Amino acid sequence: HTRLTNIRPSNIFRVLYQNCWFPSNILPNVITFQKQFEAKDEDIILASFPKSGCTWFKALLFSILNRNKHDHYNKSIHQQCPAPSSSSRGNQHLLTTTTPHLLVPSFEFTIYANPEMIHELSTRSPSPRLMSTHIPYAFLPDSIKHCSKSRIVYVSRNPLDVIVSLWHFANGHAERRLHDWSIEYFVDMFCGGDINFGPYWDHVLGFWKESLERPEKVLFLKYEDLKKDSVGQLKKIAKFVGLPFSQEEENDGVVEQILEMCSLSKLKNLDVNKYGEVRPNVHNKIFFRKGQVGDWINYLTPSMVERVNMIIKQKFSGSGLSFSTLN
Repeated sequence: HTRLTNIRPSNIFRVLYQNCWFPSNILPNVITFQKQFEAKDEDIILASFPKSGCTWFKALLFSILNRNKHDHYNKSIHQQCPAPSSSSRGNQHLLTTTTPHLLVPSFEFTIYANPEMIHELSTRSPSPRLMSTHIPYAFLPDSIKHCSKSRIVYVSRNPLDVIVSLWHFANGHAERRLHDWSIEYFVDMFCGGDINFGPYWDHVLGFWKESLERPEKVLFLKYEDLKKDSVGQLKKIAKFVGLPFSQEEENDGVVEQILEMCSLSKLKNLDVNKYGEVRPNVHNKIFFRKGQVGDWINYLTPSMVERVNMIIKQKFSGSGLSFSTLN
């Protein structure tokens, strides 16, 4: 059963499809992706609930996979990315000329919204293919879940910071600036599970449980852990995707160089991320804000925090999953 709901106070619609909320404009893309995508054994898929650190992880994963060829421009599924000039290719990292969301395109927002990219993905994309999604685990195609050795890197984040980041992101959209969306409204939506790609707890627990059952298939990460132990977590990711750092690379500081290149402060100040749009009316700059752990304390009242904590503890009960910054 499919149900439409009007997102107050705008005229943007969401669709409740198989117990998950999707933006109505991308639901056809989601269904096509489910039915048509053919995964390959070498595929790497970055999955996350919205505003859980996806932009940062896209930059990190792209840099890990391309650390020996970062100045090489691959046409393939990144056709819409502006190619660096011939004079700059040997000197500039591709992240300095192309936003992470085009280097690691989304199945639902980018690839399956563009027939040419679908064709490129299936015919000429180099291996390993690196793609992203906000789609819950249960909705992924069987070719990803059961019929290939493709690997999923899942990034989770403290739900309190997710709420605040979602609020800032929604109010940063060009077509939504006429609406004054309160933080209370987003807390209500979140706690009701009535939010894009939600409920949040179903999304997170779906990947969490799969990571416990098949750790070779799903690597479950926490945004907070990467902030706390960046070097250790980056090495863990590289090993999982089959490209561990050599001792020589570690001695040469390659891990630290990647972290510096992908730091939020550096990415945020690049012209490519300050200007332009990743898709119509979605400006690149709104994906780069603070990236801080615990920023929720500056926006959420004690009663809001208590309400969210109560729901999360109830939903996560018995799963073995928790977030240390929940007070």
